[in-house]
Amino acid sequence: MNTPAPFWNTLVDVASLEAALGRDEIVLLDGRSVLTDPAAGAAMYAEGHLPGAFHANLERDLSDMTQTGQGRHPWPRAEDFARTLAGWGVTPATQVVVYDADNGMYAARAWWLLRMMGHDRVAVLDGGLKAWQAVGLPLEFGMRPPIAGNVPYPGDFDRARLFDHDDVAAHVAHGGLLVDARASERYRGDVEPIDKMAGHVPGAVNRPFAGNLGPDGRFKPRETLFAEFAELLGGRTPSDLVAMCGSGVTACHHLLAMAHAGLEGGKLYKGSWSGWISDPARPIATGNA
Repeated sequence: MNTPAPFWNTLVDVASLEAALGRDEIVLLDGRSVLTDPAAGAAMYAEGHLPGAFHANLERDLSDMTQTGQGRHPWPRAEDFARTLAGWGVTPATQVVVYDADNGMYAARAWWLLRMMGHDRVAVLDGGLKAWQAVGLPLEFGMRPPIAGNVPYPGDFDRARLFDHDDVAAHVAHGGLLVDARASERYRGDVEPIDKMAGHVPGAVNRPFAGNLGPDGRFKPRETLFAEFAELLGGRTPSDLVAMCGSGVTACHHLLAMAHAGLEGGKLYKGSWSGWISDPARPIATGNA
């Protein structure tokens, strides 16, 4: 009897992935990246990746860098991302697993893109490459080119869960919850190592994405995440929460953590802080909320 195909839609552990590796319906994506060095992710991938994985480049595959005013990693067009998925061999029946170096901050961006495209069979490898290597599992080397000639993925983004600048301004004005996933010192405006201006969107509250992880670098248990986000929501529903960060990358970590805890419905501010400050007329706050 054939073993049923796996269905993972938030996180998957190393043991489960290893047991299923090699099945035709599983596609692996290596999402490693370095925000300050766009070429670094591909170099790390070539030096060793999970067997059969494609490289999901943050700027080439998970963003549309031709856009202006939409932050450092603008959300891609649906038709472009559909072709990217085809190049990785992803169909609606594919189980996708995404990983990065360890904490899931880049893998979560790819996970959210796929989920917003209507693809439920996608999960992040908890602990990433570090967890894979910690138990002595093998790697492959070199580059795997995309597959040519596949039909683009049949889907479109759920735009109701993807907020633009005006959506966020209206959301906050009406008392909606805007959660900034950046480190606290960046939220307060004490330092700003990446963007041209420091501070946060007025009305946003701060929960650094690293708060989703335990001391071992893996995601906290579902029950813990549920309790922590329920407290953050303060009686609101998950759909009342909009996540943001510096450029719409680590904010996805919150959306993944919430989904893993059973709190579906959160939204993403696509442009995030780097998009907000693209217009000098938009207000800026500093200090604690």
